[in-house]
Amino acid sequence: MRSLAAAFLLLALGASALANPVHFKDCGSQVGVVKEVNVNPCSTQPCQLHKGQSYSVNVTFTSNTQSQSSKAVVHGIVLGVPVPFPIPEPDGCKSGISCPIQKDKSYNYVNKLPVKSEYPSIKLVVKWELQDDKGQSLFCWEIPVQIVCPSGGERARVEGRRRNQVQTKSVP
Repeated sequence: MRSLAAAFLLLALGASALANPVHFKDCGSQVGVVKEVNVNPCSTQPCQLHKGQSYSVNVTFTSNTQSQSSKAVVHGIVLGVPVPFPIPEPDGCKSGISCPIQKDKSYNYVNKLPVKSEYPSIKLVVKWELQDDKGQSLFCWEIPVQIVCPSGGERARVEGRRRNQVQTKSVP
């Protein structure tokens, strides 16, 4: 039993070491306070987001209001212009938060940030906002990122998937 507890502790410590908090800018949290933002994997800033990869986003925040629901709104800010950035699950109540959201309670919001292989290789700012049922920001944060081509072996896998997709589409 002790060895199982020790293994679990080592696993938890290893996972927390991989998910270092990132430096973020609060961009107008109206009815909440952001405590910590983690993007995994992101070992340096700006975060290097590889095309074809998906990144885990974990935000610890405290709500200063009650809300029946929450909705994530994500933008990539390119040259000062916000461009909508689709995420797999915009419903905050399905992203690690049990709704209704209560005042003065801390929450861990968890979602994915998919980086499509067709995105351009550019530097931009990710703006992530979670709105309450009145459209006010439970949290709003920004981090600088750079979308980059995948490295060696990963690039070959992405190119292979693209070729397979093209071949699949061309077969009658």
